[in-house]
Amino acid sequence: MSKRDHYSGGCLCGAVRYEIKGPVRDIVGCHCGQCRKTTGHYLPAATAWRKDFRITEDRGLKWYRASDFAGRGFCAECGSTLIWRGDEGETISVTAGTLDDAEGLKTIGHIFTDDKGAYYDLELDLPAFGQDDNGAFPMPRS
Repeated sequence: MSKRDHYSGGCLCGAVRYEIKGPVRDIVGCHCGQCRKTTGHYLPAATAWRKDFRITEDRGLKWYRASDFAGRGFCAECGSTLIWRGDEGETISVTAGTLDDAEGLKTIGHIFTDDKGAYYDLELDLPAFGQDDNGAFPMPRS
């Protein structure tokens, strides 16, 4: 868990910006097929409480309805993958690479490894789950 309580980030071209004012869960890598297709690899994501997350620039923000339970936010101008947002729940995830400064965050594990690409290996010293983590990577309290 990060010791910081403020992060900001955005896309490559600046048409989408966000800020998080609150605790952020350390980075979990998702290896599901959707994440691999939208990023070209697996998706390392930091997660925050929705109440602490705010879009500060949205002129390029577009949403793709990825499934019947979630959407993915991306920049329509530069193509950056930015946000994963489930329809329910109190959290929102941002791709770690879109954070302006990820100081204080570290990768703590992996999910959906049953779907991982055959061309890479996982870090053997981190927890990994074939599907969802079922709460093994809890959110810090706000």
